[in-house]
Amino acid sequence: MATAFSPPNVALIYDPRYHDFVSWASLMCELYATQQLSIPDATTDWKSWAAGLKGIDVFTNEGVPGPYEFDNWYDWAEALVNSVNPAVN
Repeated sequence: MATAFSPPNVALIYDPRYHDFVSWASLMCELYATQQLSIPDATTDWKSWAAGLKGIDVFTNEGVPGPYEFDNWYDWAEALVNSVNPAVN
């Protein structure tokens, strides 16, 4: 009897721990390369960049928090992870 193959859960977002903004956002640009996000550098306004990421269709119905509600990128990135990645038991 054949069974359907279900791939393991794939993270929609990289964990921001141990990254600075440019490192983490660059990984996100790679993950969503087809969306043509701007590649960040030291002068990138993280809130504007994050608003662009939030606008990707996969995030629009996920209850993703807006970056303008946060004072720093890391807190926003953690909230983003918690809103879209499946819970792990």
